[in-house]
Amino acid sequence: MRKFILFALMSISFLAACREQGPEIHSINPRIGRMGDILVILGRGFGEERNQSYVSIAGTPPVSSSYLSWNDAEIIVRVPDFGDSGLVFVHIGNNRSNPALFSNQSIMPATILQAEGNGPRITSIEPVSGPIGTLLTIRGSNFGVSRKDSGVFFPWESESQQSFSDLPYQAYVEVSEAEFGYEFWSEREIRIRVPSGAVSGNLELRTPRGNSRPVLFEITGKPGTKTYRDRRNYTFSVMLDIDIETAFSPNTLYVWMPQPSPSSYQRNIRLLSRTPEPFIDNHYGTSIFQFIDVSSGTKHGIIMSFSADVYALETDIRNQAAVRLNRPSPIAERYTLASTLIPSNNPEIIARARQIVGNERFPYGQAQRIYNWLLSSGGILTSSFQGDLFDALEENRADNYSAALLFCALARSLDIPAIPVEGVLINRQRQTNRHFWAEFWLDGMGWVPVDPALGAGAAPPNFTLREDHEQFYFGNMDNQRLTFSRGERFLAQMAPQGRSVVSSRDNSLQNIWIEAAGGLQLYSYVWDDVTITGLYVQ
Repeated sequence: MRKFILFALMSISFLAACREQGPEIHSINPRIGRMGDILVILGRGFGEERNQSYVSIAGTPPVSSSYLSWNDAEIIVRVPDFGDSGLVFVHIGNNRSNPALFSNQSIMPATILQAEGNGPRITSIEPVSGPIGTLLTIRGSNFGVSRKDSGVFFPWESESQQSFSDLPYQAYVEVSEAEFGYEFWSEREIRIRVPSGAVSGNLELRTPRGNSRPVLFEITGKPGTKTYRDRRNYTFSVMLDIDIETAFSPNTLYVWMPQPSPSSYQRNIRLLSRTPEPFIDNHYGTSIFQFIDVSSGTKHGIIMSFSADVYALETDIRNQAAVRLNRPSPIAERYTLASTLIPSNNPEIIARARQIVGNERFPYGQAQRIYNWLLSSGGILTSSFQGDLFDALEENRADNYSAALLFCALARSLDIPAIPVEGVLINRQRQTNRHFWAEFWLDGMGWVPVDPALGAGAAPPNFTLREDHEQFYFGNMDNQRLTFSRGERFLAQMAPQGRSVVSSRDNSLQNIWIEAAGGLQLYSYVWDDVTITGLYVQ
């Protein structure tokens, strides 16, 4: 009898739990329509009568007269005339259904209604909403068996983008390899991560076969905002001169030339010219040049010219809203690791980081305390500092290079993903100075910039330094710079017996720059300063 009563109670509890499950949308029809159209929502758990239940479309609930039919498996409702593209939910009491996407045909590009032909075709994305860094699965056809020259692009916007409507790709940001963005690519399925800088709107797939129809994705869970403004377009050149002193055949010389690094604030990078043509193009952010059987007494050179748009970036982040994910992401797993340059697992680094942050629990607040500590130490100088990070800790002295690495080491020791960034600052005379800063990752927000050296006022001559530099350079970035590497680049030698040159303070944070093989015995090289050849200010 007791067993029967226990079974009955469990059955009642199970049935009650089933009844408490929220509504579930299976499909909506049409998925693309106009305001005022009839929308049919199929699913379960809607209830036989509407009562106080309702539907929301892009956050807008229709008026009572818009509901034409309502039962447990089907709702028929007229789309509000003042609605927009967005997510459809069914609200029953305190429960909300899973989302479905409805796109407003009247505000979408005409190309969305054209047939794709042999181009890529997206049939579904899952999920249809999520924060920055979300793993998104795109299904369809004609994607291509590998990515190659293809990419997935998300909407991006700035205060000034409407002034440059002649650039059709201006309002998009591509999925980033630096964020482990492309996880899987096949003819019928792609898995990518939503990139830093993306906003809600229509994503699209671009391939040599053509572009897909745009599909709506909503960014959710942001702990703050990013604003991009004051666009500057730079044209610039990067040059290397090589003198061959002693060489015997056969021999080979390889050179890894860094390319400008794309980010949410450095965009629309275009190659204008290069001499000679590279042996391998765009290899982990570099172009590899090959010189075969060079002779003693000869000179060789490489010159590459580019154009890039650079924006000032300002953020407004709520500290307690920027929380860590329960499950570590690949970004967190990779960019909290220790390395030779960033010894975040050293006990001295760990102890100092804990001392600095004290009782602050949130990653944004912890990063801010590290930044403020670097500034308060008073030792960030414009002159070069030759010691390592432990010397910097002991002597309270650093330059922009060691300050950026120290920020990353302290942040990583607290499980805050952080990367050093290398580039050049541009002064009022368009002269360039090599410079290092950092970025740290916030779940749901993406990469946030921080420049301890400029925050401390350690700017090169004739650089326009803001009066509020101490506050500004945590979370914000100016447009007076060009970026060549974000994070460390770990490259492999081309020849098994090659002899490589390593330099940590050149134009990129990469482990190999030049490699000599065979009878190339003695040579010298000079990296010229990055030369600004043109500047357009909005």
